[in-house]
Amino acid sequence: MEETPKLIGFDYATASVEILEILLEDTSEPDVFDEVAKANLHRPEVLRLVIENPDTPGEVRAYVEERLSLPARASLAMVKVEKARETVETRGESLTTKIQKLTISARIQLALKGGREIRGILARDTNKEVMLSVLENGKITESEIETIARSRQTLEEALRRIARNREWMRKYAIVHALVTNPKTPAGIAVSYVSDLKTKDLVILERNKNLAEAVRSAAKKLLHARKPK
Repeated sequence: MEETPKLIGFDYATASVEILEILLEDTSEPDVFDEVAKANLHRPEVLRLVIENPDTPGEVRAYVEERLSLPARASLAMVKVEKARETVETRGESLTTKIQKLTISARIQLALKGGREIRGILARDTNKEVMLSVLENGKITESEIETIARSRQTLEEALRRIARNREWMRKYAIVHALVTNPKTPAGIAVSYVSDLKTKDLVILERNKNLAEAVRSAAKKLLHARKPK
C-alpha cells in the first residue's frame, strides 16, 4: 500500500513548479499571483508562469519585470526557449491530466490551496487523504460540499467528516444530499432522516438504493406525521 506522506504547511517559495503552474492556471484571485511572484523572485521558471499567464494582474507583471536582475532576465530568457521546445501534446494537457501526474503529497497541497476547479477534480481522488484535504480548504463553498455529499464516488470517511461539521449540517441541501447518498453509513443517514421535509421523506421511503434502515426510518416518520 502506498504510504501517504506527511504534509508540513504550504510555502509558495518551495512549492514545485508543477503545483504553482496548476494553481495559477486555476485561480483568478490577484492575491495569489502577487504572493507567488514575491516569494519566487529567485526562480525564473516560476516568474515565467507569472509573466506569461493571461490572468496575471498588470501591476503584478510590472512588479516582476521591474525587479528582475540581469542574471535573472537571462535565466528567464533561457526558460522561455526551453518552454518553446515542448510538444503540442504537453502544452495541451488538461488540468485533470496534470493533476493526475502529481504525487500524493503534491495533490494534498493542491487540495488545501487550490481553486474551485482543482477542488472539484480532487474531490473525486481515490486517495483518502487527498479527498479529505479538499474538505479542509478554507475557500470551499456549501454548494461544493453538497455536491461531494451527494456523489457516490465520495469515500465513506469524507461523508463522515461532512456529517461531523455542525455548520454544514445546518444546511438543508447538504443534509438531504447526505441522507439520500447510498454510500452514507446507515447510522449517520438515519440520524438525519427526521430533518427532512415530508415530501422528501415520501421519495426517500421508496428509494430502493438506500439501506432498509433508512427507508424504514422514513416510513415511521411519515406515519408519525400523518394528521390524527
